Amino acid sequence: MAKVGVVQMNSGSDPEVNLRKLKKKLKGLQLQGARLVLTPENTLVFGSQQDYQRHAELLGDGPLQTELAGMAKQLGIWLLIGSMPIRQPDGTMTATTLLFDDQGQCQAHYNKLHMFDVEVADQHHSYRESDTFKAGNEVKVVSTPFGNIGLSICYDVRFPQLYTALREQGADIIVIPAAFTKVTGKAHWDVLLRARAVETQCWVVAAAQWGEHNEGRETWGHSMIVDPWGQIVACQQQGTGVLTADIDLGLNQTIRTNMPLDQHARFSVHQR
Repeated sequence: MAKVGVVQMNSGSDPEVNLRKLKKKLKGLQLQGARLVLTPENTLVFGSQQDYQRHAELLGDGPLQTELAGMAKQLGIWLLIGSMPIRQPDGTMTATTLLFDDQGQCQAHYNKLHMFDVEVADQHHSYRESDTFKAGNEVKVVSTPFGNIGLSICYDVRFPQLYTALREQGADIIVIPAAFTKVTGKAHWDVLLRARAVETQCWVVAAAQWGEHNEGRETWGHSMIVDPWGQIVACQQQGTGVLTADIDLGLNQTIRTNMPLDQHARFSVHQR
């Protein structure tokens, strides 16, 4: 059993400001005994296309990643950064999850697969993520001391095929860092998180952005940890803050033994 921590943030376009806020929250979670901590999508930079371009780094090379690695090592925690802009060798950018171990080494990364190109009935109205970021092309499950972690980001949660694939690759815990809009979050957020937990029989850990941001964006918050039976065991509805829960992988096994969905499934998933 391991204690997992979640950070709910109100990030802006200045990474130094975001880092200072994050460091305080990570210290608090470490004092509470959290060994694995998840932060939201756009943890370090939440702004315009120009902001992402200005602060993007090559994978494994840059002051922001150095700072994050140092935090993880200093606090002795595994730190999963929901996403930050990573510049690819061809000059494009990806929205990328980074997982640092307790020695500050980056053990895994994941490039967001599904781009949020939609119309939403809010002040921002039109979202065209693909104008800024290139979609990833790899399903990723990483082995850790806490279990096998399946990686995903925000809009990915609307595509159950991805989560079936993560389960087929051995995921025990699935992370969903997000910056869900207030409008779509109010309608669908908790339903989607609980559904992904129920259908995969995995723990779901979701860290969210909350509140008003630049460019007229407003995010829903409601970071939460959901058990493999679909029960919400911890939730931070509004405001910035942190939450924790003890994750027991024995519960996964009990549920999967009693209801062996993987044995009963009539379909498998093939990535396009």
